[in-house]
Amino acid sequence: MKKTFKILSVLFLAVTIFNSCSKDDDPADNILFADKYSGSISYSTTDDDEDVAVSEGSVTVTKIGDTYNFAFSNGIPNINGVEFEKRGDNYYWNIGGEASSYIKIDADELFIAYIKDGKTWYADCDRD
Repeated sequence: MKKTFKILSVLFLAVTIFNSCSKDDDPADNILFADKYSGSISYSTTDDDEDVAVSEGSVTVTKIGDTYNFAFSNGIPNINGVEFEKRGDNYYWNIGGEASSYIKIDADELFIAYIKDGKTWYADCDRD
């Protein structure tokens, strides 16, 4: 019974998060945020077998507090645990860590150029 309650609670929370964000909500204005951005995405590594050429795809963005997760389509690995600092109106920039990165996200657009451990993620997307 407890396990069923936990599963139902998680599902309720997920539905609430996805339904609570209108299309003009800025991630910066929300403690919880989840939405999908679509456009050009790619992934490359030093091992060409894992590369995903630039193609149409999507990135699902989730935010809890100041931490963002980016879930890519097309078999591209996710980027998780990215923290941001607000700079200017409605733009967030990655603030360090182990990666070289430029990530800009607002209510309409997502741009990612993220390099870590010889792997490169790219996204130039608009919000669905």
